[in-house]
Amino acid sequence: MRKAYMGVRLRRLREERKLKQIELAQALGISASYLNQLEQNQRPLTVPVLLKINAVFGIDVQLFSEDEEGRLITELRDALTEGSEDVSLAEVRELAMNMPAVGRTLVALHRRYREAAERNEAMAAQLGDDWIAGGPARMPFEQVRDFFYARHNHVEPLDEAAERLYAKAGLSPHGVHAGLAAWLRDHHGIQVVVAGSGGGAQRRFDPAARILHIAAELKQGQQAFQMATQLAFLELGEMIDRLADNRILQGEEARQLARVGLANYFAGALILPYGDFVAAAETEAYDIERLARRFGVGFETICHRLSTLQRADARGVPFFFIRVDRAGNISKRQSATDFHFSRVGGSCPLWNVYEAFAQPGKVLTQIAQMPDGRTYMWVARTVGTANTGFGEPGKTFAVGLGCDIRHAARLVYSRGLDLADPSSATPIGAGCKVCERANCPQRAFPPIGRTVAVDQNRSTRTPYPVS
Repeated sequence: MRKAYMGVRLRRLREERKLKQIELAQALGISASYLNQLEQNQRPLTVPVLLKINAVFGIDVQLFSEDEEGRLITELRDALTEGSEDVSLAEVRELAMNMPAVGRTLVALHRRYREAAERNEAMAAQLGDDWIAGGPARMPFEQVRDFFYARHNHVEPLDEAAERLYAKAGLSPHGVHAGLAAWLRDHHGIQVVVAGSGGGAQRRFDPAARILHIAAELKQGQQAFQMATQLAFLELGEMIDRLADNRILQGEEARQLARVGLANYFAGALILPYGDFVAAAETEAYDIERLARRFGVGFETICHRLSTLQRADARGVPFFFIRVDRAGNISKRQSATDFHFSRVGGSCPLWNVYEAFAQPGKVLTQIAQMPDGRTYMWVARTVGTANTGFGEPGKTFAVGLGCDIRHAARLVYSRGLDLADPSSATPIGAGCKVCERANCPQRAFPPIGRTVAVDQNRSTRTPYPVS
């Protein structure tokens, strides 16, 4: 046991028992001056005194333990991250050690706040309205997501500008990397340097030296994407600023994120120009791997571009695109459809995008039905990057691409599937806290705002975790 200064807890114990200092000292068999030193944190609490407290008052020694203090510190750090000020670890430790009751009260208040926020968001999801008055403020990245969702993930001016530049620069599917490097050199006086990233940045532009640094660990298609993103800021800055001046985007942080998103959109459109790409997608029956080889880019890049093909006179299949990690965190979500997954409590574990982690590199297909009866076809596969050195972790994600079942016949992935058989669909939902399926074998939480009747006379599976 390390030196533990527990003066506040001792004073609280004395106050709860309505004892004077001398009375507590006599009960513990120590001098009043020693107890005073303990209460003033001038002496650490020793094991013999702790055992005497347990023997005399029946107090659980866990209340004075380091493990209990460590748990409270962790909970406090989580709760205080959402405050208006940064709270140092030293301050959190001081609070947990000397005023644990106050700390536990703060944790409980934060838990109630999060529950209320989730309930509000769940209600918004059920009503189909994410803009309920008085609801929690939208995070900047959520505002950007809604900005693209309102456009059905299609930005026509950027697509048109990308096609013009693609033709003007004389680019070709497997010559984009060299062509963009030459365009930056000849038209902007910028030298592209491919070297170690240093600090994890994939792209860094030095305007004074006119040098664009690209991380060497990126594949050639990814390097081309970073060059195209920089070109967007160089040549289309005014257009991007006009597009980002939108009422959905509240605050400079959201607008800055939108600018980056729009530049990335242009980069994807430049590498995969709309007209050529949508024609190839139809020819290849939306075979993602064939399209990746044809254009010299990765699986995820093709999926992302497929979710943007909504030009009025040349529409592709309206797709929903998503990327998740092993923990279920959604890091990318773009939609050309009205399909959405909940922001509340994670997404559905029966969805094949999570099964992809068990079969890395394999393309999985699934026909899935939502609680409202709408049926979708999903394609999922893992993507990622290898570790950059010994002992360094790589990145692994699962990406999913889905469309309404009425479009599934246009996809190569529907071959051999009975699209008309409703029994072949896997019942999934938008996340346990907003899903109404009562008998789901994978349910983790009851729906927010609903009560569930449990038959005490049947020893079947427990409907929800109780721990």
